[in-house]
Amino acid sequence: MVEEIHVSIRRLPGAEDIPLPVYMTEQAAGMDLCAAVETDTEIPPGAWKLIPTGLAIALPDGFEAEVRPRSGLALKYGVTLVNSPGTIDADYRGEIMLVVINHGRKPFTVKRRDRLAQIVVHRVCRVIWDSGFEGASTARGKGGFGHTD
Repeated sequence: MVEEIHVSIRRLPGAEDIPLPVYMTEQAAGMDLCAAVETDTEIPPGAWKLIPTGLAIALPDGFEAEVRPRSGLALKYGVTLVNSPGTIDADYRGEIMLVVINHGRKPFTVKRRDRLAQIVVHRVCRVIWDSGFEGASTARGKGGFGHTD
């Protein structure tokens, strides 16, 4: 059974036409975030731009949201997010913004209401560090990059 939580969301002034995030399929983990640009915004190859969503959320204590790229945009256009995943902490109340980068070979135009990213909400664990590392040994040990090749 999937846990459900209530999260407050609001459209910011000027974003009344921007769709709220919704799950596109019954078992989807993420909900699409749309662009709230005022006019078409071109992102040249190799460049990135900050794109507004027109949305702000109030996550409950003990939760965070991750903003992730959409795989279809990456495959079709080479477009993704610079900071992926981006983290929205429970105490953040500002607008959700997307740092969109164009790794493609052609300019990419962002239009109002384009689905550019997805948002996934998770529980958060708080870490209490115990100083003095004395972890049990493992078969892997200190094996790092490429240790299984």
